[in-house]
Amino acid sequence: MGLMERMGEAGNGSGSSTGAEESRSQRTELAAGRREELITTVHSAVVSDLGARLYRGDLQGPELQRRVRQAVEEKLAAEGVPLPRSERVELVDALVAEIIGYGPIEEFLKDPTVTEVMVNTHKHVYIERDGKIVETDKRFRDDGHLRRIIQKIVGQVGRRVDESSPYVDARLPDGSRVNVVLPPLSVRGPALTIRKFSAEPFRADDLVELDTMTEQAAKFLSACVKGRLNILVSGGTGAGKTTTLNVLSSFIPLAERIITIEDAAELKLDHEHIVSLEYRPPNIEGRGEVTIRDLVRNALRMRPDRIIVGEIRGGEALDMLQAMNTGHDGSLSTVHSNSPRDALSRVETMVLMAGVDLPVRAIREQASRAIDLVVHQSRLNDGSRRLTHITEVQSMEGDVVTMQNLFVFDYEAGLDENGKHQGRLKSTGIRPSFLPRLKERGVVVSEDVFAFETFDSSFV
Repeated sequence: MGLMERMGEAGNGSGSSTGAEESRSQRTELAAGRREELITTVHSAVVSDLGARLYRGDLQGPELQRRVRQAVEEKLAAEGVPLPRSERVELVDALVAEIIGYGPIEEFLKDPTVTEVMVNTHKHVYIERDGKIVETDKRFRDDGHLRRIIQKIVGQVGRRVDESSPYVDARLPDGSRVNVVLPPLSVRGPALTIRKFSAEPFRADDLVELDTMTEQAAKFLSACVKGRLNILVSGGTGAGKTTTLNVLSSFIPLAERIITIEDAAELKLDHEHIVSLEYRPPNIEGRGEVTIRDLVRNALRMRPDRIIVGEIRGGEALDMLQAMNTGHDGSLSTVHSNSPRDALSRVETMVLMAGVDLPVRAIREQASRAIDLVVHQSRLNDGSRRLTHITEVQSMEGDVVTMQNLFVFDYEAGLDENGKHQGRLKSTGIRPSFLPRLKERGVVVSEDVFAFETFDSSFV
């Protein structure tokens, strides 16, 4: 029996209960239920017919889409359900997107203006666009529908997520980063977060155009990277640390050998002499894990000119400091923190996580000698991502690591009529103490870069 007949029986059998007094909301809910039944029936039939051909390597792009669309239209016609043309086209598009794409969130993953997709259970889908988070009108049919899309996403990259392993952090083939949390960890239902990255990596000129940094700051940071200073990029979640790290990495001379180490590979470097290492999670038996710390230690044996760690999160901080202090100059990394000084405190805490019994003063001395510069980035309340501090790490005075701000964001400039910050990164007029070191390495920084610009000194 086709869906048309089943719908007819349902309608005839319910006449006495509904009658003329059935409310519009009830009729709408009934129509929605029939629509979901139609979608589920056609979806199952198409997947059953096409089977493994959906995932064959030789059937991709337009040809795959053509075959799936043809199959969907045939199955829909076989059900015999009369639909207006506009609704039929919408239904076919939705089914094709779910079968070969990612269902309700497919359009957001293709939209270059969307930088993040957040699904809080099947009922709520949020996106970030222009730095602002907004709720969309897209919905998954139920938790089962959302789980199927999640399994499809993580299955592409050889990962699994279920009740026994209820969370996963991975990356999609296009470089987007995906995080999934399932019940019982996520109490209200499955949660899915996808952070998208530009297909073309940002350049320094792009960040200058976006007001993330100034041209003077870009020239200064370029000189620091070429002069092999150890730089730590700090900031909160979603502040743009990885993008800035990618831009800093682009300043590395092409002749140098780079080893990148990441939890999920996100860096896109336009270098030939590069080796990219990625964390490996444990298998289903809890074995085979390769940690970031393991990769950092192994990288030291790979004859690197530069070591780039996507993010320091734990005991690998100790290995990074030791590498920086034993001839591996020019290393780059990121860390979560609220300010440049907090960044050093975080590094100190993570060194203690390595399980080595070191006095705090010894750790601070290691950090002060290893890290030359902290570049701090923030996402401001207008949605923009800005460098707010470029801070030199100097030395130890007593038990305190001394630091001095070289560039600071001018918050005093206020907001325009659209609520956008008018301030920018300004030089404090202070010359860093490492300038002679840069000069010894053949890198000269123009004095114009440090020209003092007036602003409220309370932020310096």
